[in-house]
Amino acid sequence: MSLSAPRDMDQVRRELLKLVGKAAVATISCAMVPRSAGAATAPISAASTVFDVRSFGAVGDGKAIDSTAINRAIEAASATGGAVFFPAGLYACYSLRLKSAVSLYLDQGSVIMAADTPREGTTSGYDPAESNAPWEAFQDFGHNHWHNSLIWGENIHDVAIFGPGLIWGRGLARGHDDPELPIAEAPGVGNKAIALKNCHNIILRDLPMLACGHFAILATGVDNLTIDNLKIDTNRDGINIDCCRNVHISNCSVNSPWDDAICPKSSFALGYARPTENVTIANCYVTGGYQVGSLIDGSFKRFPETFEDHGWQRTGRIKFGTESNGGFRNIAIANCVFESCRGLALETVDGGIMEDITVTGVTMRDIRNAPLFLRLGSRLRGPAGTPVGTLKRVLISNVTCHAPLNDMPSIISGVPGHAVEDIQISNCYFLQKGGGTAEMAALQPSEQPSDYPEPARLGPLPAQHFYIRHARNLDISNVELRGVTVDARPSFWLGDVNTADLMGVKLTGGIGPAVSLNNVSDFRALANRGLKDVSIEGPISHMQL
Repeated sequence: MSLSAPRDMDQVRRELLKLVGKAAVATISCAMVPRSAGAATAPISAASTVFDVRSFGAVGDGKAIDSTAINRAIEAASATGGAVFFPAGLYACYSLRLKSAVSLYLDQGSVIMAADTPREGTTSGYDPAESNAPWEAFQDFGHNHWHNSLIWGENIHDVAIFGPGLIWGRGLARGHDDPELPIAEAPGVGNKAIALKNCHNIILRDLPMLACGHFAILATGVDNLTIDNLKIDTNRDGINIDCCRNVHISNCSVNSPWDDAICPKSSFALGYARPTENVTIANCYVTGGYQVGSLIDGSFKRFPETFEDHGWQRTGRIKFGTESNGGFRNIAIANCVFESCRGLALETVDGGIMEDITVTGVTMRDIRNAPLFLRLGSRLRGPAGTPVGTLKRVLISNVTCHAPLNDMPSIISGVPGHAVEDIQISNCYFLQKGGGTAEMAALQPSEQPSDYPEPARLGPLPAQHFYIRHARNLDISNVELRGVTVDARPSFWLGDVNTADLMGVKLTGGIGPAVSLNNVSDFRALANRGLKDVSIEGPISHMQL
């Protein structure tokens, strides 16, 4: 069936049943019982602070396009301030335009569903993707546009979206070449569930979100942003926080196999470099290990062992970057769980700062690449003359990582002439796959300073647990390192490092050295198991311990 053709309600119910289970579909089906004509057109009091979308003509049967009626309700609510109420029903919509002093409340059994568009686009679908010239070359298509979304707001304030209903991005593109989804760049196509630009005082709470296109949430230049108790089960990015200030993300669960779960960024999309700062991420669960829809319905269906859809699947992590023109500062990550996904990534490669970051109380299981990835790079995608940024004052503690299938070490890396600085890692446990060969231990990886900052792009590395290059003032203490199988690579490989301390580290005995020093000065190893005490002041071109 062509995507331009309307889908009948039996098919919609089958899709939703497959994705979120029988209970949700039964609730929505009950809500689709036709109401009287009088109820459909009942006037609303001008003094009311609750604006029922059905009173403005929304049908909620999954067939009619309800966005025009819902936008009328939002306009009415904005005149006095109030809540736009979605009773149980399936509301097929194109773009909904948020206004200041308005909240959207999705009642139990209500679904805001992104309506279908033809694959090649349409003249009557979602709002057009507005121009972001002349800044469009500095970030990808999705980050340059906000209006081509299911729900969007720009230059608004005091807005909330909440309730136990569902936001379902069924008709949204995700920016991959999916034959059953529309092309993201085509006219009239939507590719985000919620997009916000230059806003303040925003609350998103208690929502489940399903299959939400390129971004479930894209917030750019949004200050005083609270995101709490969301369950996001999606086919690309979960939460993107870009150039935002005073942000609190808490109690969220995000399953995003094909992209990042929680991803602060600091792009040039606003036309200037603005840091993302004063951010807390707490009590969140991120994963890429489940079939889309099975987190929300509670079935938690794993992908089959043989499933390999793309080389980048099982992403699902917390990552800062890659867009990093303004950088990141004053960030706290606490009490989060990573499962069946990539590890924690702190990246600044476009000239921005990465300063004053704390990470504590993180558990990781089934990690698919570098458990920790701290990368200062020089891609410098931005205006001409952009300098290399900084990455310093990062404290990581109380992390446990059980990754028995992972053969990539944690990576801490700057570029020549620009060191990662002031890094402390303490009270942690890391279990890796092991099995590295002597040939891998002898590798001399290329710098790739301007490449996309992704651990796998560095290729095989000559370290089992920590690969550290271009760093200064590094402290690793009370850390236990283990491998499932014997590894010929050293646990630590250090290159161009000044001032590094290993204290109280427990190392698994291997067939190779514990530490490889390459152009290192001021190195100390004290009270470690599996490594003799040593103190080296002068520069060492090469030494193995």
